[in-house]
Amino acid sequence: MKILSTLSLLLFSLCLSVQAQSESNSSPAKITGETKTWHKVTLTFDGPVTSERHTYNPFLNYRLDVTFRKGDKNYIVPGYFAADGNAGETAASEGNKWKVHFSPDETGEWQYEVSFRKGGNVAVSSDRLPGNSAGFMDGQKGSFRVSQTGKQGRDFRGKGRLQFVKKTFLRFAETGEYFLKAGVDAPENVFAYQDFDGNFKTDGHKDNFIKKWEAHVVDWKTGDPSWQGGKGKGLIGALNYLAAKGLNAFSFLTLNIAGDDRNVFPYIHYDNYERMDVSKLDQWEIVFEHADKLGLFLHFKTSEAENQGLLDNGDVGPQRRLYYRELIARFGHHLALNWNIGEENGLWMKRDITPWQNTTQRLACAQYFYDNDPYRHHVVIHNGQQFYDLLGPESKYTGLSLQTNREDFANVHGAVLRWRNLAKAGKKTWAIAVDEPGDHRFSLVPDKVNPSHDNARQNALWGALMAGAWGIEWYFGYEHEHSDLTCEDWRSRDKMWDQCLYALNFFHDNDIPYWELEPQDKWTENDDFVFAKKDTDIVIYQKMGAKKPTIFHKLRGEYSVRWYNPKAGQFVGQAQTVSANKTLTIGLPPAEQDKDWVVWIKKNE
Repeated sequence: MKILSTLSLLLFSLCLSVQAQSESNSSPAKITGETKTWHKVTLTFDGPVTSERHTYNPFLNYRLDVTFRKGDKNYIVPGYFAADGNAGETAASEGNKWKVHFSPDETGEWQYEVSFRKGGNVAVSSDRLPGNSAGFMDGQKGSFRVSQTGKQGRDFRGKGRLQFVKKTFLRFAETGEYFLKAGVDAPENVFAYQDFDGNFKTDGHKDNFIKKWEAHVVDWKTGDPSWQGGKGKGLIGALNYLAAKGLNAFSFLTLNIAGDDRNVFPYIHYDNYERMDVSKLDQWEIVFEHADKLGLFLHFKTSEAENQGLLDNGDVGPQRRLYYRELIARFGHHLALNWNIGEENGLWMKRDITPWQNTTQRLACAQYFYDNDPYRHHVVIHNGQQFYDLLGPESKYTGLSLQTNREDFANVHGAVLRWRNLAKAGKKTWAIAVDEPGDHRFSLVPDKVNPSHDNARQNALWGALMAGAWGIEWYFGYEHEHSDLTCEDWRSRDKMWDQCLYALNFFHDNDIPYWELEPQDKWTENDDFVFAKKDTDIVIYQKMGAKKPTIFHKLRGEYSVRWYNPKAGQFVGQAQTVSANKTLTIGLPPAEQDKDWVVWIKKNE
């Protein structure tokens, strides 16, 4: 018996040894994706077998981080539980695959080192090495070589990461070009989509808002992505349509529990904020990858007014940390995006469904992304509450997402100017976008209600750009079909998309250095918008009914003057040469004087 007992102990020790060895010497990472600059490079590891609903919560109690190094560059990138590694197709909820996505910004050899920890709430710890080693790939090291991207055109992988560079515009790291956006802010529930996995479609929470995007199935093309035997064609086709119209941005809520729609959230269940739906999030990623290729900026709206206090009562506690961490881990590698802390955030409503976020909480949210997003993407917040409390030196916001409240959009230009000036006075450099112009009832109405969109073009589109906004996104209101919650056809505003493209083309095609221009409305005696770079590059927007010459002050030399029709998207007449001696008389427009015109004035060398 003693001999048998000793043998049993030896066998038991051997088993423990083999188990420890297998966990500490797991197979090396599988590296997939094109190993080129700005492409998504994915490292997939074999880790512990677990599931979305495992009693030992894999989202909270494991923490995968991979450090990527090249020279003096050092990126700590969070990873995530990926079920079987192909959950978007298989709908798997369990498995042993763990993933990290990385978008390298230099050619050459990159080194990586893995940290894989376990322990109670280890994923949401502020400690860089929390808990204990989880074995498996913990401590694993490796390398891979990166070559130069060959992408061109709209594909962001040919432009590089869009970065906030302490200017009022964002710039692509690869090409150095600045970005001027025009896109859609509606419907806010883009992802309340029947082709995504999850029980949100039948859970009794406003299931009448589930979308099919059927009108855009015709825009899906052979070779475009889909999943699970052809799902996703409607939404993928919708993105194709936006890109084909020349738009370059769209926004979407990623959490609208307790909000207006209540069908969009990353979780497996409406009432559980600690377990992610892996297959649904994989399908979101398919959509985002396609958007990258199309050149569509991703505007992540992480909360709305009604649910700003849903997680941790508004604090950056374990639930919010987990939510933000999973967003960064799964989607932070995308090249052109911003994190919007909250649509209509702060104290401004008479009735709160969840607690409103106070200043400390608003600042803490931006600080989390600053500390944990390895790429330091643009971080904004929306009003609601005005932004005075975010002007201090401790604020990590890099811009604002503005909302206005007039049906005719008449306060857009002034709102951008006001916050540019306040930021400057507070020694803040903010990139400001107008992401919800108009009022909550109407805003941008469908073409069949108003095909000309004169107020939208004059007061919102050109009003924003001529005040120095880095872009605009369009909200649809609630009073018409294809509303902010019900829209499933972006063609409903097709004519306005043309006018947006004309505005973008005006600045891009003529090499106008809009990122160096400043609002100078006082330069004229008329009620014009003026955007100028000292005395060399000047753009004037004359609103409806320009009746008299426009006179500029403090200009000398010869200038080339051209007139642009912003509704038709074309220059009218030939360039004229005009001399200035302190003042410059432009004269009247070359055609109808009862419409709006853009005047482009450039000093001759």
